[in-house]
Amino acid sequence: MDRENRELHLISNGKLSLTEFADIAALVWPWVTAIHLRERMKTARELLDGIDLLLQAGVPPERLYVNDRADVAAAAGIRGVHLAGHSLEPAQVKAILPRIRIGQSVHSVAEARHAEASGADYVMFGHVFATESKAGLAGRGLAALADVVRTVSIPVIAIGGMTPGNAESVFAIGAKGIAVMSGILGAANPAHAAEAYCRTLKEGGGRDQ
Repeated sequence: MDRENRELHLISNGKLSLTEFADIAALVWPWVTAIHLRERMKTARELLDGIDLLLQAGVPPERLYVNDRADVAAAAGIRGVHLAGHSLEPAQVKAILPRIRIGQSVHSVAEARHAEASGADYVMFGHVFATESKAGLAGRGLAALADVVRTVSIPVIAIGGMTPGNAESVFAIGAKGIAVMSGILGAANPAHAAEAYCRTLKEGGGRDQ
């Protein structure tokens, strides 16, 4: 796979304030392909305010995605919207916003196949490895990720327990990118962590920090 086209997605964790998240995003965006505002408890107005904070912090609009809320993405003029299983179908969003990039979270081959058929531009599969955000649940593993990669032709982004040390294993089986929360947001030096992930994407053979 062309290393230059690999993707690194940073996802907000719902624990930091929007200002705190924007401060980190301002430091890391040069190394990150996509920055997701994933805030399930926030209203549309609060999400718009959060996007304004990110833009004011210098994050380019083409790097920004909002989860679930296609209306907010349209109002803010940002790059993409990431859908959950309970969201509108990708085809429904495409009908309204044909130029926006649409991703969807999936947890099985069947869900991935459905997302692609409905017009998703990429899918995010997980959780691949054990992660603190899914405490007590075993990861679905590389074999399950490989099944999804073989099933769809759109990019597959792997999420769940991603580190610079294990990222190459998901690329080796055909994943197009990785998504990270705590690996960057919880790091003592988020910019250093983001750079380490980016270096793994471009060069391979990363090590855990």
